[in-house]
Amino acid sequence: MPAARFLVRGRVQGVCFRASTREQALALGIEGHAVNLPDGGVQVLAVGSAAALDALERWLWQGPPAAQVDAVERMALPEQAANGFRIA
Repeated sequence: MPAARFLVRGRVQGVCFRASTREQALALGIEGHAVNLPDGGVQVLAVGSAAALDALERWLWQGPPAAQVDAVERMALPEQAANGFRIA
């Protein structure tokens, strides 16, 4: 399956960003993970169809209501498999 890594910057920690991302990813049929980064950002690894990855990217720009997203960087990754969607 196609895969991408997203780096999300802004006020994205302490606002349920990872949990909301997990809900959105599962609704889109995406597997992977979301983790907080030491610099205050969130990294999302997503594995799913190209259309689902595009939809997730659009959602990441918005995030949950309390978030303030300043930037979303997308990097294509080699195709891979994942199992579920976890947050760490």
